[in-house]
Amino acid sequence: MKMSPQWTAAWAGLAPREKMLAGGAAALVLLALLWWLGIAPALAVLRASDQQHQSVDAQLARMRALQQQAQSLQSQPKQNQDESMRLLEASVRQRLGTGARMAVAGDRVTLTLAGTPPDALATWLSQARVNARAVPVEARLTRGAGGGWDGTLVLSLPPR
Repeated sequence: MKMSPQWTAAWAGLAPREKMLAGGAAALVLLALLWWLGIAPALAVLRASDQQHQSVDAQLARMRALQQQAQSLQSQPKQNQDESMRLLEASVRQRLGTGARMAVAGDRVTLTLAGTPPDALATWLSQARVNARAVPVEARLTRGAGGGWDGTLVLSLPPR
């Protein structure tokens, strides 16, 4: 890089002490730029890496649990619709009680809920998926005044 004659003359006119101070200031600016553009971002990534690693490990654990659940569902023997219906009816009576009514139409089951506690519904859905192999296809639920769920839930049963 070639300097203009004015800058060259100005530089030559500086005392050795001023040249040293100007060089030191330029070095300080270069070090600051190196820090802000090169080192600080890398250190920020390094500091956050532990938390990101834990988050990714947790995601991996959830994915492996889901994979294991899927494999266990796939390894279960085939089940016909009549058996699924019997298991579903039993689980509704056992888990949801009188606050739920079932209506069957072909391979679809419509469950009408009234004041069903959220934890009972979550447990029942899990049990219905695993035991009866019923899959929710539609849900129209609202939170009732007492904190329970009101509405309808449509489930699909395995084919005959």
